[in-house]
Amino acid sequence: MGLIEEFIERYTKEYDFYSQAARLVAQTLEKELHSTGIRCIVSYRAKDVERLGDKCRRRAPSKRYQSTSDIFADIADLAGVRVALYFPGEQEQVEKLITQLFIQLEARKVFPEEDGAERDKRFAGYSAVHYRVQLREQSLGELDKRYAKARIEIQVASVLMHAWSEVQHDLAYKQLGGDLSDQERAIIDQLNGLMIAGEISLQMLQQAGESRVARNERNFLNHYELAAHLLSHANGLFGRPVGDAGLGRVDRLFDLLKQINKTTPAELAPYLESLHGELEMRPLAEQVIDALLSEEPSLYKNYNATRDNLSSGNRSASNEEIEAAQALRRFLQSWVKLEDLLNELAPQSLVGSSKRSKLPILQLLQVVSLPPGLKGEIEILRRLRNSVVHGRGDALMSNLTASAQQLDEIIAEIEANRPTEQNP
Repeated sequence: MGLIEEFIERYTKEYDFYSQAARLVAQTLEKELHSTGIRCIVSYRAKDVERLGDKCRRRAPSKRYQSTSDIFADIADLAGVRVALYFPGEQEQVEKLITQLFIQLEARKVFPEEDGAERDKRFAGYSAVHYRVQLREQSLGELDKRYAKARIEIQVASVLMHAWSEVQHDLAYKQLGGDLSDQERAIIDQLNGLMIAGEISLQMLQQAGESRVARNERNFLNHYELAAHLLSHANGLFGRPVGDAGLGRVDRLFDLLKQINKTTPAELAPYLESLHGELEMRPLAEQVIDALLSEEPSLYKNYNATRDNLSSGNRSASNEEIEAAQALRRFLQSWVKLEDLLNELAPQSLVGSSKRSKLPILQLLQVVSLPPGLKGEIEILRRLRNSVVHGRGDALMSNLTASAQQLDEIIAEIEANRPTEQNP
């Protein structure tokens, strides 16, 4: 048995492993991309056995393989994921999520390559970005941890470019239909030009959609339109593009806005006043959600039910889940009391100048006079609140119960030292 045949035999036995690894990456990426408001089609596959054999035989003369390990090291796309973007301009957002979700094994590869020119070729050719990644072991369940060893290639391009690359790859690169004539190559090159023109049209379509959504009286139809509006507003507010920073869970924000019937740009505008540019710490969607919850504490219950996909039609909760929900409710009730108290103590000139009736907690901690030690305690509790509200970590029930008690003690201390009169 030759070296390539030995490699193919081993790969055939491991085919399901690579397919499952690609599936896990695709599912993780698709969920985050869609929740962030990026329109795309995510697909995955393990490399076809027959085509893999053909590829290995083509590469063998130049690669001089000495072992099956050499071949495994050389073929980077045994497990592959494709992200086909509706709007090419969202590439930076995708890259940000990829670097957050997975371990990057090497620098990204950008196509077209400068030295990749082909004869009689007028257009740039394949335009995409490839990433070589591994799953983070801590993100996997116990039964799936073995897939953290797999190397997966993620290809990101527009839907048009992915479609053209399939045609070009099969007909020209692999030459499955025999060597192409000059006329056939010219036609494929012409198709590439049409795809490039189509990408420009997609960018124009995205801009037109953003302009349409920006009209104050129009409702957001979905969280994709909301995401476009948030990015457009933030770009103007911060004076710099923020496309490479996380939007956060725009789908959750959209669901919350629907609950309270505030689904137009004009109705959303007051809650965008307090946005800050520290997007690595606080994504845009989370900042707006906090502003909404600060004004309407009664929304906490509905928001958390939406976040956890808990509806009346779902399965009954276990005793442990019920106790955890009670602990969370107890913690949030105390947190709302603290926010209300701090808003009462805030200078009324600041509260009155806002289009909303309450100030966000970060601003409250800056304008309300409190002992430094107390502010430090509230800041730690604020991080816990953000974690449980926005689903960025699981808090133990005992921690929530103890933290609720701590909040009650902080409230009592503030009340005990509260001035009898407030300056306007």
